[in-house]
Amino acid sequence: MRAVYPGSFDPFTPGHVNVVDRARALFDEVVVLVAANSIKHPGSDEEERAAAVRAILPVEWTSVTVAAWSGLTATYCRLREVGVIVRGVRNTTDLRAEYQLAAMNQSLGIPTVFLPTQPELAAVSSTAVRALRAWRAE
Repeated sequence: MRAVYPGSFDPFTPGHVNVVDRARALFDEVVVLVAANSIKHPGSDEEERAAAVRAILPVEWTSVTVAAWSGLTATYCRLREVGVIVRGVRNTTDLRAEYQLAAMNQSLGIPTVFLPTQPELAAVSSTAVRALRAWRAE
């Protein structure tokens, strides 16, 4: 079964790498889908972020690919015959938000599998990483 792991990934964190690693143990193929998200105002476009993700992932993870996408994740899944969406959740706030997205995607015919974050990575978020980088740049 093919799975897609969508997100803005601005930047791709150790927690994201961990989710991909665990997802590749569960599915035949995992696509890291770097999405356009105007709400989050990423620092670069999805093609640049996809290239950054490719540079981080180990080359021996041959069942993992990276793609940039600017539409609905469910549309990508239907067009590419992907059977499931993978989402990482760090806490109950994440779970509430992800549950709403999962319900919408389920109504579009694509189920979601939640993978809880490893405890030691739960405090790491892309927002926190960006804030730390900005602080260090000052």
